[in-house]
Amino acid sequence: TFTKWVNSHLARANIRINDLYTDLRDGKNLIKLLEILSGERLPRPTKGKMRIHCLENVDKALQFLLKEQRVHFENLGSHDIVDGNQRLTLGLIWTIILRFQIQDITIEEVDNQETKSAKDALLLWCQMKTAGYHSVNVRNFTTSWKDGLAFNALIHKHRPDLINYEKLSKANPVQNLNNAFNVAEDKLGLVKLLDAEDVYTDNPDEKSIITYVVTYYHYFSKWKADTVQGRRIGKVIGQTMETEKMIGEYERLTSELVKWIEMKIETLSERQFANSLTGVQNDLQQFNNYRTIEKPPKFDEKGNLEILLFTLQSQMRANNQKPYTPREGKMISDINKAWERLEKAEHERELALREELIRQEKLEQLAARFDRKAGMRETWLNENQRLVLHENFGDDLPVVEAAAKKHEAIETDISAYRGRVEAVVQVALELESENYHAINRINTRKDNVLRLWTYLQELLKN
Repeated sequence: TFTKWVNSHLARANIRINDLYTDLRDGKNLIKLLEILSGERLPRPTKGKMRIHCLENVDKALQFLLKEQRVHFENLGSHDIVDGNQRLTLGLIWTIILRFQIQDITIEEVDNQETKSAKDALLLWCQMKTAGYHSVNVRNFTTSWKDGLAFNALIHKHRPDLINYEKLSKANPVQNLNNAFNVAEDKLGLVKLLDAEDVYTDNPDEKSIITYVVTYYHYFSKWKADTVQGRRIGKVIGQTMETEKMIGEYERLTSELVKWIEMKIETLSERQFANSLTGVQNDLQQFNNYRTIEKPPKFDEKGNLEILLFTLQSQMRANNQKPYTPREGKMISDINKAWERLEKAEHERELALREELIRQEKLEQLAARFDRKAGMRETWLNENQRLVLHENFGDDLPVVEAAAKKHEAIETDISAYRGRVEAVVQVALELESENYHAINRINTRKDNVLRLWTYLQELLKN
């Protein structure tokens, strides 16, 4: 119990001991414990682990208790603690408990105005708080607590919402003890200094029970504040909680809005558009949806944040609280700067989309021009192939001369047509250089025109 009690206070300094008799020997943990309990600074511990250093540190702690706290020791010296004397070490811890946890307890009885102190005062407090609870009769700090009902009654008296006292039975002492200890630890934050087995025994240790019960006293004594002060404190707490809630809401909404802005800036900065007129038109439609559907509510959120911060700061000034100042990155000016970057990215994306839309429209016009030219070339080449294939020179000189003149005219016409075929090829190459989405179809038709052209030339040679 004493080890748990010591740890419950040393925890404030992130210190934990495992063995009461060995971990206090060097005096350092003892000095820290007294500093925590008294709220005062003790002389700095002497560095080193030799016996002389340990004796000096323990002596600093004992001198503080003797001179500053007026605690008197009998037959106790620094060497007793350094040597790990169990009886005297326990006696020292009990003396510290009495001085800092029990000595200042005073209870004024209503009937006779008699003032009691220390152990009697604590016992009286327990009797007053448990009066009227069935099967509870606190007469001492040993057997009166064995069945666990007194612990549960103390908690129920102050926090009836935590204990269903009517369901407890004197026949279940261990269950009662565990119920009280668990509720006190889980709901009130009181360290479990005792186990059920420590209390439900033939001879419960009085000092251990006093050490634990006094934690109840100190916790529940805070409930003695008068009604007016309680209401005032409650109002202040309520105001603080409300402002903290508003601060939390402001920071949450700010984080979400900034996160959305940064995500949108990244998206708007992308330039991987769809490589087709229809695709770019879809991209432009999505951009317009963002601008008309997605963005306006975020703009409203930005305005609401300004209102929320103004309301929060005004409320805190009215409550005489230090006005809340958002940390860097969450100030209204930071949000406005981020919004300006968003609108810049938005403007640049619109320009890029419009530019890409125009480029895709020109490519479609160029592709349509290619198809017209290719279609005319295919028709002309097929027709001239037919003419060349069906040429008839005959046997008569006039017929032969006429056919020769016709062939010469066709050959001249075909030779002059080369430029037109090359024009089709040039349009195809231009489409390919601009990464036209249907370039495979264009190249297939271009190759067909070239094939027809080559075939026609071979016919002429033959």
